[in-house]
Amino acid sequence: MKALILSRNATLYSTQRLVFECRKKRISVDVRDPLTFNCVIHQEGSKIFNEDGKEIKVDVVIPRIGSTITNYGAAILRQFELMKVPITTTSDALLMARDKLVALQKLAAHGLPIPKTSLISPLSVDTEFIKKQFNFPLIIKLLESTHGLGVILSESLNNTQSIAEAFQTLHQKYILQQFIREAQGSDIRAFIVNGELVASMLRSAQGDEFRSNMHRGATAIPIKLTTEEEEIVLRSARILDLSIAGVDFMRSKGGPVILEVNASPGLEGIENVTKVNVAAKIITYARSLAEQNLAGLIKKIG
Repeated sequence: MKALILSRNATLYSTQRLVFECRKKRISVDVRDPLTFNCVIHQEGSKIFNEDGKEIKVDVVIPRIGSTITNYGAAILRQFELMKVPITTTSDALLMARDKLVALQKLAAHGLPIPKTSLISPLSVDTEFIKKQFNFPLIIKLLESTHGLGVILSESLNNTQSIAEAFQTLHQKYILQQFIREAQGSDIRAFIVNGELVASMLRSAQGDEFRSNMHRGATAIPIKLTTEEEEIVLRSARILDLSIAGVDFMRSKGGPVILEVNASPGLEGIENVTKVNVAAKIITYARSLAEQNLAGLIKKIG
């Protein structure tokens, strides 16, 4: 069996952990930058070639595609799908999760709890509308934010207007969101693999920081989810069709509130905090996909 990990940086913790677990399980593994691939699409058979012009042939693909190359990465995943190669995260699931607004709309449509969220007209900032819909402070969030970058706590209407107008001038898409004050700068990351909750941690912001991202100095401890919380995070991953997901939520007065569902969650924080071998669980899932696909091909030939 041969696995392919799509990653722009083979030295990243998550990529290295997946490579290590593949080798530990005696799975042949290759790490490739998806931007180096060339594709040929044809009704008689679609193919992918590496930078040396060699055709890529693998049994399973494990994407670790960053937000900066989402669209091209999704195109490469779709090409593998055309080639009938199993993938741990599909192209459609990646695109849906990466668009924060689309993901929230999908979750809300299925009745899952999310913070009150508003998409503001790009033509002008309607302060009267904002004042009627939100109490302050509120969160202003770029739709393509990662690691807490582009997430701003606004204390007043004037400040919100200034930030929103700046984003509009820069042609940046953003949303406004209810601030969950009672969470006190904490949120929970739940890690899902193949429809199972495998690890979860409580992250807490430090000092005056309201963002609980570990990249911003937050601390974290393992935590056990309630039955309600586990059901909600598992449903969130299913609704977005993500077999591997990092679901972030806060504990509000009204219960758990989903903040975001990550299609390519990092492994370093969750593994170091919980001591769960998440990478091994991902590779076990990837191997099962490859074996099911091979069994299907054998049955079809037979």
